[in-house]
Amino acid sequence: MFDPSILFSSVLNGLTTGAVYALIALGLTLIYGVLHIINFAHGASLMLALYAVYFLKERWGIDPYLALPLVIPAMFALGYGLQRIVINRAGHGKDENILLVTLGIAIVMENLALLFFKSDTRNIDTAYSLSTVAIGPAMIAVPKLVAFAGALVVSALLFWIMGRTDLGRAIRAVAKEKEGAKLMGIDVDHVYAMSFGIGLACLGAAACFLLPAYYVNPQVGGGFVLVAFTIVVLGGMGSFVGALIGGFLVGVVESLGGLYLGESLGQIGIFAIFIGVVLFRPQGMFGAKA
Repeated sequence: MFDPSILFSSVLNGLTTGAVYALIALGLTLIYGVLHIINFAHGASLMLALYAVYFLKERWGIDPYLALPLVIPAMFALGYGLQRIVINRAGHGKDENILLVTLGIAIVMENLALLFFKSDTRNIDTAYSLSTVAIGPAMIAVPKLVAFAGALVVSALLFWIMGRTDLGRAIRAVAKEKEGAKLMGIDVDHVYAMSFGIGLACLGAAACFLLPAYYVNPQVGGGFVLVAFTIVVLGGMGSFVGALIGGFLVGVVESLGGLYLGESLGQIGIFAIFIGVVLFRPQGMFGAKA
């Protein structure tokens, strides 16, 4: 297990997994950075996106990667509508109410999935599901390689939106000083809904990259969102760079943990790092001190 080629392969697999983790965590980071709440419905929303990709493939034969232009806008619309119509109204501007509302949404989503789709675990078959590519001494599955590249592209697009567009400037202004943004004529409720929508759109992209090599059931989102929360804390609450780097780090740690401790214990290292960060650097790698 200390052979350099095995280590290289494990690190490479960890980076491909970490890119998708980072994409999920970026959506969570955006929602937290602007609304300053933890979205407990993040995992359930990912589950819905995975089911959307699954049924597009099974019912209409649409390849998961070709489903990107369908699933991403649909998830954005879901996020925008949930925030504007449900969360904003039910929360009454109080953070504790909003947290409970997102938790309630998650419970409703998961139970509806159980009602309509049962608890069966489902996956899809594609022509490339079992294909591999040689990168040096490592053999990497094609779906993982595509997921790595796709997650980087979507992350880069999100960084561009945040840094180069009027919407991104409005989002950063609201995140920094909501009342000042209002005085400048920014529609804060619209920015909140846009941020929530973009956060869920990231999940739509992640679902399209995940499903060719993964599965879906009503509880599938829980594991991913737990890792995403860890990445957000590790990188620094609200830090996009931290979420991206944290995602890669967590992916590599999980892969190496699986190599040395076994697949069932692979995530121990992630939570050991999480505890260490909370104890010794609670602001995260790139977070500012309170």
